[in-house]
Amino acid sequence: MHLPHQRGALHDLPATPADYDAVLTAVVGEALTRLTRDGNLEHPAATDDIGDTSLGVTSLLALAWQRGKDPRLPEAVARSLAFHLRERVYTEDNPGYPNLRTRNSGLPYARYVLETGAHPIGDWPSTVWALLQAVNILDAAEGLVADEQRAELVELARGYWRWLTEATFFNPQEAGNQAIGCVVGGLMLAPHLPSEEGRSVRSRAISLYVDKIRAHRVSDRGAALPPEHGGAYDNNYGPISLSFLAQAHRISGEEIFAEDGEALAHYIDARLTNGGYDNGGPRYSEQHSAFESVLGLRYFGHRIGADLGRYRGDSRWARHATKPDGGIDGHFAWMLVWQIQDTTPWHRTPSTEPLRHQLRAGSVSVAFDSKMTPSLVEAAGTYYLPAAVNRQHGFGPVVDGFLLCRPMGEVRVRDVRTDGLAAKLVTKPVVGRDHVLRHVRSLYVTDGTALWVTVAVEHLDGTPYLLAGLPYATDDGDRVRRTAEAGAVASAGTLRLTHPGADGVEHFDARAEVTQEQAAFALAADPRGYGNPDEGWRHLVSSTALEAEPAPGAPEGLGVFAVRYGDGAAEFAPVFETTPEGLRVRTEAFSAVIGEAVGDARGEPELTVSGC
Repeated sequence: MHLPHQRGALHDLPATPADYDAVLTAVVGEALTRLTRDGNLEHPAATDDIGDTSLGVTSLLALAWQRGKDPRLPEAVARSLAFHLRERVYTEDNPGYPNLRTRNSGLPYARYVLETGAHPIGDWPSTVWALLQAVNILDAAEGLVADEQRAELVELARGYWRWLTEATFFNPQEAGNQAIGCVVGGLMLAPHLPSEEGRSVRSRAISLYVDKIRAHRVSDRGAALPPEHGGAYDNNYGPISLSFLAQAHRISGEEIFAEDGEALAHYIDARLTNGGYDNGGPRYSEQHSAFESVLGLRYFGHRIGADLGRYRGDSRWARHATKPDGGIDGHFAWMLVWQIQDTTPWHRTPSTEPLRHQLRAGSVSVAFDSKMTPSLVEAAGTYYLPAAVNRQHGFGPVVDGFLLCRPMGEVRVRDVRTDGLAAKLVTKPVVGRDHVLRHVRSLYVTDGTALWVTVAVEHLDGTPYLLAGLPYATDDGDRVRRTAEAGAVASAGTLRLTHPGADGVEHFDARAEVTQEQAAFALAADPRGYGNPDEGWRHLVSSTALEAEPAPGAPEGLGVFAVRYGDGAAEFAPVFETTPEGLRVRTEAFSAVIGEAVGDARGEPELTVSGC
């Protein structure tokens, strides 16, 4: 089976002005055919997330008119705009909506579902989205929208802003992307208001960002990130937040948006594999957005010099939102407008800056979590997740069912790049069930094709093994295919692939036709769309796992494990020896010396690497 949402790399989408004009031409053709007598441009099958959609298609028609002056478009824009103003503006409170600060305010808002009281919880983001569609039309209104209708639209946008910032609690879903989108809406509305009022709205938008979003950033992997649905980063919404930060910086010039966007961009670069696969998030752990993320990944990828466009987007939404029949849906149409207006080119080469939470070269990458345990390993087009044993998740030595990867003290990291090799040494103090403090030294070395992992730890009793990952997915052209095969992996000690011996959702067998996200939601407290898949996944008891026994020939007093990912055919017989400088590791590709566990005079790990 293929993962449903992670498809082609976003930077592979054609992005010349002619390409975008072709997209708009197709939108115009479909919209003019769909336009009803009363001016409705909604998809006939639309039911939820509907409140901004007709207005969104109108905004695309307005942009198309700006670029091509198609004489058919002014009437279509006027009729469809009149439809929204007449039929999709609500001023009476939606029964059951729980986030009002002022009842019966009379201010306008957009509905997530049109039926009164049907699903009011989505009205806040739907109103943000409608505000953004409205300000895009206002930006294109000159020569297109009649003065009276334009004035009515300004008044509506002003009302949307007030409903979002006065009548309701700000950001009630704790969704960073929605909140930053609201800020962008205020920044874009401000120039269309009388000067004094415009300055006030701009100031209010920036203060909301500083006080309600920035002040509540969540730390993960050394980065301060906008909070997203109660977590730090979501694979679907994180890049969307990046797009909103890009637009905020483009239109305001405020450096705070650039700083925070660059921080988020560096974070995404550190966790994203070469192939563009990633998982994890408090809302949709494996769902990837597409056109909604192009602006942010392109804009900030260029600013930080990183190839963020490798992110695998859902190509079914490559240009704009669509329904299952392929028909256009105007939801999030502003993201297409902005990416067309922005001329920043894609940066297509990897960053050469070593990152603490990543090792990357060629077709190999390792992403590390906040505790410097691998969260995702990529080699030879195969992706390995942390495996689970006895409710413990990670990569590392296992002794009598106890996984030694959770640090009890400072984690030290040393990066080395030399002779065409990239290496990272991670030293962790850990405590086992025997209450003995040990130092786990994990060396990761890659030549861009294969990945060598060597783990050394003070002598372990019992029958230890290295938990070396859960083989989960593999590249398959413009798709990612689920797998249960270890791929090209070799081990100095005996290597085995095991599967859970028990049934139930708390045991993940990679041979089953189920995705990580589906399994995570099955374990979450709430269903998909409401539950937290990251939280659910933490309840996993056991999983398919690669297990590597200790390497033969390790120095006395040390347990050493050695695994090579990306090449399972060639002989793999590493040699280990103790030297005055530390533990020497020799493989067919490199020689490395890992310094003492206590490090140098400052306690920092020592590492030397050379090619063979």
